[in-house]
Amino acid sequence: MHTSLPDFDMPTEEQVHLAAESFRLLSDPTRIKILWALLQGESSVACLAELADAAPAAVSQHLAKLRLAGLVKGRREGTFVYYTAADEHVRRLLTQGLYHADHLDRADSHDGNGPPEPARTPGRSR
Repeated sequence: MHTSLPDFDMPTEEQVHLAAESFRLLSDPTRIKILWALLQGESSVACLAELADAAPAAVSQHLAKLRLAGLVKGRREGTFVYYTAADEHVRRLLTQGLYHADHLDRADSHDGNGPPEPARTPGRSR
């Protein structure tokens, strides 16, 4: 049925598995906080631990997984490693995920008469 559509296209098995792995890694609230902080600029484990309200050892473990998945990059300077989000794709992915979550939150209270309120920017208060 779908295959008869002229523009129908399915991702490859490899694309599906890589996307699923990225989404799996983003399913943790601490990782989302870490990535959001890294989208604001380069940071160390200690600073990220404070921002994410998590232990430095836990943040280090999260960063190792995010780095292996290609979502963050590390730069060594002496004994310190400074992390950044890997690229603009990470920004778009995380921004869309947060926007979608905010939209769901607003849709729950929306009465269906007219458009819902615009979503707030993550990091700003209501």
